[in-house]
Amino acid sequence: MTQIFRRCPAVALLSGGLDSCVALALAVARHGGQTAVLHVGYGQRTAPREHEAAHAIADHYGLETRRDVDLTWLRDLGGSSLTDASLPVPDLDRDCGPGAGVPSTYVPFRNATLLAAAVAWAEVLGAGEVYCGAHAADSAYPDTQPAFFSAFNELVRQGTAVSTIIEVQAPLLQLDKAAIVRRGQELDAPLHLTWSCYQRQDRPCRRCHSCHLRAQGFAAAGITDPSGAHGSEPS
Repeated sequence: MTQIFRRCPAVALLSGGLDSCVALALAVARHGGQTAVLHVGYGQRTAPREHEAAHAIADHYGLETRRDVDLTWLRDLGGSSLTDASLPVPDLDRDCGPGAGVPSTYVPFRNATLLAAAVAWAEVLGAGEVYCGAHAADSAYPDTQPAFFSAFNELVRQGTAVSTIIEVQAPLLQLDKAAIVRRGQELDAPLHLTWSCYQRQDRPCRRCHSCHLRAQGFAAAGITDPSGAHGSEPS
């Protein structure tokens, strides 16, 4: 993405996925075209496709202040099936359902690392808010829970100057996937440009947990997935 530096009121973390797209739509609704976009590559399996989606979404909104950050050392550390091709990505709800514990797709301390980069850039730009699309309802990840964001915002307060006020906003935190889909439609977010699959870049696998949640969300919301490619998971 183009690297342009100017004062901006907000930085939005944009992965290219459904949730981050809706969170960006909320940021744009509040701050308009002055919203800055941060996309992070961390060596995930679908990094090029996610980058393409994030770029298309930012183009849709005409957002000029953008930055790509390379955190591929998270892949090098290992420990996640999202970044380690030798580990299988779980199909559907296997290893991801209630009581299954933290799924193998969890990237150790990823959200704290991504948010740290976003807060650092927000400080540079003079932004007062950082938006991200995390939500707790459908997630077993420890870094998508309300307590994490409360603690992280306290960390931001303690780790920046007294005169610096930056708040991490997770506006989807209490919503399930269906509610996120409905919110995106209400905002006229470009959901057709988003990419959710954990495994493939040519077409969605329709079997991974992320594809499954996306299909469930659109179905429960009573809305047809505008991407066309995702569809529903196989029986």
